[in-house]
Amino acid sequence: MSQFHFDPDTYLDLMREEVPAYERLQEATVDACDGTVVASVLDLGTGTGETLFRVLARHPGATAVGIDESEAMLEVAASRLEGQAVELRVADLEGPLPAGPFDLVVSALAVHHLDGPAKATLFGRVAAVLRPGGRFVLGDVVIPTDPADVVTPISDDYDRPSTLADQLEWLADAGFTAAAVWAERDLAVVRADRPD
Repeated sequence: MSQFHFDPDTYLDLMREEVPAYERLQEATVDACDGTVVASVLDLGTGTGETLFRVLARHPGATAVGIDESEAMLEVAASRLEGQAVELRVADLEGPLPAGPFDLVVSALAVHHLDGPAKATLFGRVAAVLRPGGRFVLGDVVIPTDPADVVTPISDDYDRPSTLADQLEWLADAGFTAAAVWAERDLAVVRADRPD
């Protein structure tokens, strides 16, 4: 994961090779979406559509908006998500989010590209586009408490993981009730609910 622009045709293979727990992260991210009514989804950092495909399989009939900064990645996602009620947009995570309200906002392996203040700001913008009672699920690379748990390759000029504790604090500051629901070495999944 050391390059800024990934090749969409090999991206999934690269993730599975460089992120040892990639499949478990995906499963835990989708599992964390359960337990809430999901008719509308916003996917942050859609990439090739892998996470959104799995979320929509779990919540059939939901509509979705997916954003990613790479038009080439979204072209692959469009093929992967063909037949689904999905709108894909080229957009940056630091720009305005699509207008909600959404029942669910999900992101896997994208938010770690933002520095700490940008993450905190994003979490506030996510809260603003969620309906009351909606949920934000974040699966991503984190800075682990034990340096021996760093196993996911990162690039200093593009990847900016934060600690899980910092992200939980920023989510609380944004008005969420948040908790880690899965963790393995330098990966974690957080479920953050917006109060009714």
